[in-house]
Amino acid sequence: MSWSFWSKGAVCLVAIGLMGIGSNRVVAAEAGEPSKWETSAAVGFTLTQGNSDTVLATASLLSLKKWELNELSAGLNGSYGQVESVRNNELIRGTLQYNRLLGDTDSYFFGKSDLLYDAVADVDYRLSMSSGYGHYLIKNDRTQLSAELGPGYIFEKLGSVGKDDYFTIRTGERFEFKISDRARLWQSVEFLPQVEEVTNFLLVAEIGVESDLTEKMSLRVSLQDNYDNRPAPGRESNDLRFVTGIGYKF
Repeated sequence: MSWSFWSKGAVCLVAIGLMGIGSNRVVAAEAGEPSKWETSAAVGFTLTQGNSDTVLATASLLSLKKWELNELSAGLNGSYGQVESVRNNELIRGTLQYNRLLGDTDSYFFGKSDLLYDAVADVDYRLSMSSGYGHYLIKNDRTQLSAELGPGYIFEKLGSVGKDDYFTIRTGERFEFKISDRARLWQSVEFLPQVEEVTNFLLVAEIGVESDLTEKMSLRVSLQDNYDNRPAPGRESNDLRFVTGIGYKF
């Protein structure tokens, strides 16, 4: 695993952190004493040797803060894999989202940033920034379902194509369901078409389940699908990833 992979991961982490400084200051100033971060991390590792030599490592980190009228979440995940010494997976993604709730309603304004590096898909970087209106269609102790809509802008560089940037309209949906006191299910979909040319679009979806093993540790399984209707030359449009790992809650 090359130094460039880890250096790109550090750049993604720093960039996502810098994006959140302004939102974090606003939240701290308005909310008074902040609540504690709810943070969880997960790692997975597979190694085979013999008739087939493979390695696959995955890692993720998710943090969430909630106040009376503010919600702030940040996430970072990455994966690296080889088959017979040939790289078949090298991805890093960072996300940051701030929601400002509208009083006692279930509506909110949001700002969201997403930064992606995917070597196998030939994406040197893709920075997506959006803001807009969101609404909790369902919000209780067991179930949450939210929908979001708003304008956005994408900056990207595909290795053999070069740099590009364009306006987009982001629509998003997220569902969370508490199966029991020890298990939960989540699902999300994002659709980002280019305003000037809707046939150029991104579709990002995920579904997963997590079950507690102990008070701090859990087993996490998820299916992630990234669809780029206009990928880099020589690359497939659809990337499907099945990820399992052991999580730890801080």
